Amino acid sequence: MMAANTNTAGTPAQATGETTDYVTVLLGDELFGLPIDRVHDVFIATNLTDVPLSPPEIKGLLNLRGRVVTALCLRRRLGLPDRTGDGRNMAVGLEHGGEAYGLLVDQVGEVMKLATDTYEPNPVHLDTRWRAVSRGVHRLDGRLLIILDVEAVLAFGDERPAATAA
Repeated sequence: MMAANTNTAGTPAQATGETTDYVTVLLGDELFGLPIDRVHDVFIATNLTDVPLSPPEIKGLLNLRGRVVTALCLRRRLGLPDRTGDGRNMAVGLEHGGEAYGLLVDQVGEVMKLATDTYEPNPVHLDTRWRAVSRGVHRLDGRLLIILDVEAVLAFGDERPAATAA
């Protein structure tokens, strides 16, 4: 897969050889990255308790080492269909506004240390729902790593970017 935006204009950070670490997650065949400094832990989400009248992305609440964690389905948040078949509910633990969240994903990948020279702004043809929660992409060997903006992914109600309604 190749980015629609082929802008290769450098930035001062690119010239310094800086790197950023990302925890990668998979939703189907799509690869997403979360800044490692935002990830608290990775766990299997079990015993979810339903939350009446919650947004469809909220799959429920769970107890993680004595702390109440809101389980949010990243597939639903990105407008993807629910996963079919039985599988473990892998989750990535994040915090936002003093609250704990477990971002439900299909699979947790590896930690990648990426140079800033592989970073590009969002491709112009990226779905508007994804663009609203993405900081940009990294071009890897034959595929893109879409970098998620944790603040935007976990925003609800008035905090949520208007572009996600499209």
